[in-house]
Amino acid sequence: MKPPPFAYHAPTTLDEALQLMAEHGYGAKVLAGGQSLIATMNFRLAAPAVLIDLNKIPELSIIQPTAEGGALVGAMTRHVQVEQSELIARTAPLLHATMPHIAHPQIRNRGTFGGSIAHADPAAELPAFLRAVRGQVLAQSRRGQRWIDADDFFIGLFSTALEPDEIVTAVRLPAMPARSGWSMQELSRRHGDFALVAVEALLTLDADGACDDVRLAFCGVGEGPVLATAAAAVLQGQRPTAEVIEAAAAIAASDDVDPHSDVHATSAYRRHLVDVLAKRALTAACARAAGEEV
Repeated sequence: MKPPPFAYHAPTTLDEALQLMAEHGYGAKVLAGGQSLIATMNFRLAAPAVLIDLNKIPELSIIQPTAEGGALVGAMTRHVQVEQSELIARTAPLLHATMPHIAHPQIRNRGTFGGSIAHADPAAELPAFLRAVRGQVLAQSRRGQRWIDADDFFIGLFSTALEPDEIVTAVRLPAMPARSGWSMQELSRRHGDFALVAVEALLTLDADGACDDVRLAFCGVGEGPVLATAAAAVLQGQRPTAEVIEAAAAIAASDDVDPHSDVHATSAYRRHLVDVLAKRALTAACARAAGEEV
């Protein structure tokens, strides 16, 4: 199929793009990598009156260190650039481990970091990663700009806190605290397919070896990236023994997620995967936090 008719604009500056968004609002869609948008337009699941192409705005394609020791990633930065970045590998190893799981190389060559986050697919890895690390999204419009915490950005199925005239222009990743460990675990039918379940784990141990901070985020088990707060509460303040990790994983599977059934997997099977993958992720993250090789 082919998309319905639309007007096309290819601004060369961010100001021009923001002006177009201010003029067209609900009727406009932003074209970043287009790996999701073009497909939905071709199937007529999306029918924007105006398409605003951001590919000619170089200032949106950056990877920079922040003064706090984290990283700033421009919205139009390609997945492959993030995947191959030495800065990301050093400052955000959880993201570095996540990138190869996103689709296939051909898609990572065109797909964009900000586009995936703004699309907010509940099966996508990057929204779950962003919640796990407490990332922030920079939204801009002609009215100004605002930083939105990841926990507030994703509000439902393919839905975000963006206003109709706003564009995601960058994402800020905080520095990983000392004595922190991380792990990304995923199961898909084939590598590159959307995950049946994936988990992003980031935790910090205190000087006594107890869990001081725990973030466990899932994709594929709800209407957006799901933060496992009940599981984190089981670990908080506790030494992460095998028994405690097992209890936390069980709570994640029973209380934190509400997976659906579809042609790929039943709800019960997805809960089972949450249990199994949470154990693996928490075990690996704790080992890394303790300075062990994984």
